[in-house]
Amino acid sequence: MCYIPWVSEEEEQPKSRVLHTRVPEVLEKELKRLAKSLRVPVSNVVRTILEDAIDTMDAVGKSASSELRSVADRLRTEDDPKPPPAPRFPLEGAIGAARLRLMRDETCGLSGRPLPKGEWALLVHFDDGRKPLLVAPDLMPAGLGEPDEPEEPAADEPKTDTDE
Repeated sequence: MCYIPWVSEEEEQPKSRVLHTRVPEVLEKELKRLAKSLRVPVSNVVRTILEDAIDTMDAVGKSASSELRSVADRLRTEDDPKPPPAPRFPLEGAIGAARLRLMRDETCGLSGRPLPKGEWALLVHFDDGRKPLLVAPDLMPAGLGEPDEPEEPAADEPKTDTDE
């Protein structure tokens, strides 16, 4: 014996809603002419046109969104090159250091310790676009931090206010 489930017609079709709208007379005539030529009710023509319009808009939206993403990705790679990889150690990529006397209290960029006003520090410059790094001289590799003798103006150079 075989059982075949019985489904009523009401259960097979999703329930639809009625939508009332005003349309210009010319559009009404055009919809009725199209429905008559296709031998279907006007409501079927309107429903089909609306469904097709929504499907088309959805497809166009997805296509446009995808196109915009690809253009944005291309522009990003052309205009904004990937940032350089992070350095393995803080002074990697340094091209030089300038010795300077601090005019205000600062903080060492390597150790975080205070560097008081009036003390010497080094301003390290990098080749990869990073901002210069203020470093305590004793933290630089051997031979790069402190000069052997303090720099004094030469005898024939006039002293300036900053030399005192």
